[in-house]
Amino acid sequence: MSTPPLAERIRPKTLKEYLSQQHLVGTKGALTPQISSGMVSSLIFWGPPGTGKTTLANIIALESKRPFYTLSAIDSGVAAVREVIEKAKKGEGLFTTQNPILFIDEIHRFSKSQQDSLLAAVEKGWITLIGATTENPSFEVIPALLSRCQVYVLKPFSKEDLETLLQRAVAKDSLLQKKKIKIQETEAIIRLSGGDARKLLNILELIVLSEKQESVVITNDMVLQKVQKNTILYDKTGEQHYDIISAFIKSIRGSDPNAAVYWLARMLEGGEDVKFIARRLLISASEDIGLANPTALVLANATFQAVNTIGYPEAGIILSECTVYLATSPKSNASYKAIKEAQQMVKQTGDLSVPLSIRNAPTKLMKELGYGEDYQYAHNFEGNFVVHEFLPDEIKGKTFYFPGNNPKETAIKNYLKQLWKDKYDF
Repeated sequence: MSTPPLAERIRPKTLKEYLSQQHLVGTKGALTPQISSGMVSSLIFWGPPGTGKTTLANIIALESKRPFYTLSAIDSGVAAVREVIEKAKKGEGLFTTQNPILFIDEIHRFSKSQQDSLLAAVEKGWITLIGATTENPSFEVIPALLSRCQVYVLKPFSKEDLETLLQRAVAKDSLLQKKKIKIQETEAIIRLSGGDARKLLNILELIVLSEKQESVVITNDMVLQKVQKNTILYDKTGEQHYDIISAFIKSIRGSDPNAAVYWLARMLEGGEDVKFIARRLLISASEDIGLANPTALVLANATFQAVNTIGYPEAGIILSECTVYLATSPKSNASYKAIKEAQQMVKQTGDLSVPLSIRNAPTKLMKELGYGEDYQYAHNFEGNFVVHEFLPDEIKGKTFYFPGNNPKETAIKNYLKQLWKDKYDF
């Protein structure tokens, strides 16, 4: 019988042992009341690899004393899902009064039909679904299933968390205790792990077990010598996944098509999901280019649709065309800044009342109360415009959108100044 890897051997069994994610399981954590009461609803954990999604699902099942089934979307089909659901419905004498938990790892890999097979069981409460995904559930989980689940985001481990994990492994694992281990430096092993706790422990185990001496002193140089030479070119679930997509987007933002295409090639050759790349291009088209070239968003959306239709490898050609177009487009983040500032204003001022003049007035009573009174229909005026205040009184006159310094937004700036006269002082 093979020995489980270190990450499995020291997997936490209780919330007290669980590291990180205090926003979920801390004293004031979003999940803490549910876990303590045992009344956990169906949910999806979204976060980078090695942040404790599977471990937290196991702990929830243990703490709530509920039966626990686990499936992997990689090797489980509709038949496996239905088998678990049937067991849950029948009970088979194994279940408590509470429904069992079905944990599905990498739920984003389930097809639409596979996800559809879960709907009735979740809706009727035969199972409590806990899904884990490294991809944005909004894109990868069907709306019907997503609406039946709460989504909780798991954050990457902090440096302090990872250092604690290393010390815990050395102190508690029976195999590692056979050697005298001293962790003298942690920078290299943490950097190579990319914040992935599982990867961190795998590296630690590799280093320790490769040493023949009884005493092992772990230093940065030692880690780099033993591990870095075996690091793959592109790890689509690890640190380079985030580093390279960051380099890709920043190259587009920096108007460097050559660098952008290079980083695109790195991702394609590393087996990155082409839909993930296309989504990032969509975001960049709006965040970094915006109204400086509105066609960028149109092309990025067409790219996303085409990539979904064609798939790899031909999708690389389409991605390259879009990448070059975005990189060579004029740039503006004015729309991005506008919505961020408006959201901040909403957080500061709360739910301000809609001015009566622009409220909908479908009933006689609403009209008598002043709903819609003094509203002036813009199309009844010359140039289809009339001066009117549309913001709540508390923030009237506030400006959120400041056009960027590019030809298209300069035209927008002039148009707004012509309409609103003194309101816009750009």
